[in-house]
Amino acid sequence: MKGVWGLFLAFPAAAGPVFTDDSAGLPAPHVYSGGWEHFVGGGVAVFDCNGDALPDLFAAGGAGPAALFVNRSAPDGPIRFDRAGRADLTGVTGAYPLDIDSDGAMDLVVLRVGPNLILRGGGDCSFADATESWGLPPRDAWTTAFSATWEKGQARPTLVFGNYVDRSNPDGPFEACESHDILRPDSTNYAETEPISPGYCALSMLISDWRRAGTPELRISNDRHYYVRGGYEQMFRLSPLSEREDWARVSLWGMGIASRDLTGDGLPEVMMTSMGDQLLQINRGDRFENAPYTIGTYAQRPFLGDDGRPSTGWHAEFGDVDNDGRADLFIAKGNVDQMPGNAMHDPNNLLMQRSDGNFTEAALDAGIATTARARGAALADLNGDGRLDIVVVNRRAAMEIWRNTTVETGNWAGIEPMMPAPNRNAVGAWVELRSEAGVQAQEVTVGGGHAGGQALPLHFGLGRADRAEVRVIWPDGTAGPWQVVPLNRVTAIPRGG
Repeated sequence: MKGVWGLFLAFPAAAGPVFTDDSAGLPAPHVYSGGWEHFVGGGVAVFDCNGDALPDLFAAGGAGPAALFVNRSAPDGPIRFDRAGRADLTGVTGAYPLDIDSDGAMDLVVLRVGPNLILRGGGDCSFADATESWGLPPRDAWTTAFSATWEKGQARPTLVFGNYVDRSNPDGPFEACESHDILRPDSTNYAETEPISPGYCALSMLISDWRRAGTPELRISNDRHYYVRGGYEQMFRLSPLSEREDWARVSLWGMGIASRDLTGDGLPEVMMTSMGDQLLQINRGDRFENAPYTIGTYAQRPFLGDDGRPSTGWHAEFGDVDNDGRADLFIAKGNVDQMPGNAMHDPNNLLMQRSDGNFTEAALDAGIATTARARGAALADLNGDGRLDIVVVNRRAAMEIWRNTTVETGNWAGIEPMMPAPNRNAVGAWVELRSEAGVQAQEVTVGGGHAGGQALPLHFGLGRADRAEVRVIWPDGTAGPWQVVPLNRVTAIPRGG
């Protein structure tokens, strides 16, 4: 394979990534708890809620309260948080940050067992309930997936909510999957709901312009455990809503989605977590092709211990952990609860991409091979030192914060595209960064992962490259100019600026 794979041979392999446990930096342990309705979910939203350029966290609590953690970390130092906000918001499965009203303050779309919520951000880590005033229709569903984008000419984003099992179906839970909801804005409100039916028990969804054709499409990952038969991973055109029938269907125990260009051709590959194989698909422009087993990403069994039963993957996320210019892959893992056919002690994966495009397990040597029942997670630079840290939300175990203390990492650049309202954060834009080693591309998206996502600058590792240029292809397809970008800092790129 060509592109980024094989281009960074000049950057020597270091000893490997290293992380330090900074979980004590939380003001109190946080646990995702509850019964059957919280076997799934447990996401975390990562975003800056007060404009200090440090990522804050909103973590689902399940039957317990959700929590907002405000980042108080010193630059380059240990990671520390204070707790803020209400402590009575329960039933939360996950959350996604999104500036819905384009006022410059991040709002939160909160997924719940029961009616979902929209919390309007105040810019100072305060939030007001805007669910009713913004017209979010009430629905007593079990919501476990979300994605959003701005469609042409709209002042507010199109929202897509993915629901799991119909809890009211007396013949359930098997083959009792819920339908999903698309909410398109009517001026500044959401007046009508367009259903997606049949649904196959969605646990993740992502709107992405995966063909780079200017037409974003909706991908849905579904849980075979409850649809049992007849279901599959779905792909929909958005306007008008129609299911794609012209691509190979895959059926798996779909839990999460991650997307990133790995081959350097500008097209995003897709990672889908599952029970057993974690499936990476290579983007061929008109179709997806299953990656070869030898690539090292299938991660279908625990890599330590003597439990040879299949793994259970949840949140997956790509990010350049050592800034060598190659995207690595973190996968949060853990038994659903007490499923005897799957591994009970199932360590999370940290798969480091080598120069040949294959991946090597590094979690044990990095010090992060814990075996709690992980669910949602995130890769984000929490203390501003240019290294991606790790957040893991666990079911019935304390949330984990891992500070990246890897030595001899490469250069990096953070890029934050900005537009005038609406869509101030340029959702749907592509950012391309080129250096002597080639071109990397990332898309600004909302969705994916498992029940949680982030709204942060895009992080690019550069290896030993000491110069880089960047351009933004804006959501309407207009390409901005190539411009030199400062290294080892975050740069905002305004449209027209």
